[in-house]
Amino acid sequence: MVPTASLIVYFSRAGENYVNGTIQTLSVGNTETAARMLAGLTGADLFRIRPVRPYPAEYNACIAQAQADQRRDARPELEEYPDRLDGYDTVFLGYPNYWGTMPMAVFTFLERFDWTGKTILPFCTHEGSGLGGSERDIRRLCPGAEVRKGIAIHGGGVQAARPALERWLRGTGAR
Repeated sequence: MVPTASLIVYFSRAGENYVNGTIQTLSVGNTETAARMLAGLTGADLFRIRPVRPYPAEYNACIAQAQADQRRDARPELEEYPDRLDGYDTVFLGYPNYWGTMPMAVFTFLERFDWTGKTILPFCTHEGSGLGGSERDIRRLCPGAEVRKGIAIHGGGVQAARPALERWLRGTGAR
């Protein structure tokens, strides 16, 4: 199936990140790097999920806030949303794996829209935990959507992920 219109929605965080066993400062987050690669491969539009209260740039403060959000099942307020998703039949959904699922800001985004008839293609960046339970969570949050098999990209190797993304796109029928 060739999509008539595609959108890449992603959450990404620059600043201090855990990469290949060490804390490194990134000017562009790993998921944003993957999202930009996908945009180059597909021509899809890009939309970045941005919480009103961003996660701190310092790694330990970030993980403390992210864990607290997950424990209380928070739905952080977002800066903006697309006006509508009606013009898109395929949505690539990108996020880092936070403790086995997506950051809570992604939950906020997903709960905002009617996903009936949409195809969702998840992609996540991680440092060893893969997709975790995120595909299951997306199916739960997006009734009526077809959620296809996602791809997990090792964050420390995201710069070299283009061939893997190309294979994944061919396998999903999205390219």
